[in-house]
Amino acid sequence: MGEWSNGLFGCFSNCGVCIITYFVPCLTAGKNAEQVGESCCVYGFLSILGPIGIWSRAKIRGKIREQKGIDGGFGGDCLVHLFCGLCGLIQENIEVGGAQSQSMARE
Repeated sequence: MGEWSNGLFGCFSNCGVCIITYFVPCLTAGKNAEQVGESCCVYGFLSILGPIGIWSRAKIRGKIREQKGIDGGFGGDCLVHLFCGLCGLIQENIEVGGAQSQSMARE
């Protein structure tokens, strides 16, 4: 199985996504969900609800891992979003597509 194309703390490899995620993390969470076939609005809203947000973001992270053939498990995904949520969102966003990440920077 593979690995993430961008490290967890490689947040600044796309400064536009980094800035948007810092100020509006629910937008990045929704866009990540949309890239794996889930509702942008539902997961964007769920992402701000404390423990439910951690669960929902970890679920989307798992779908991205599954789609891209990346090693890991749900427990690790939960830990990423518990301790490094913004970095995790940025890493996932970069993984699901550079062009999508760049278009977010223009929005």
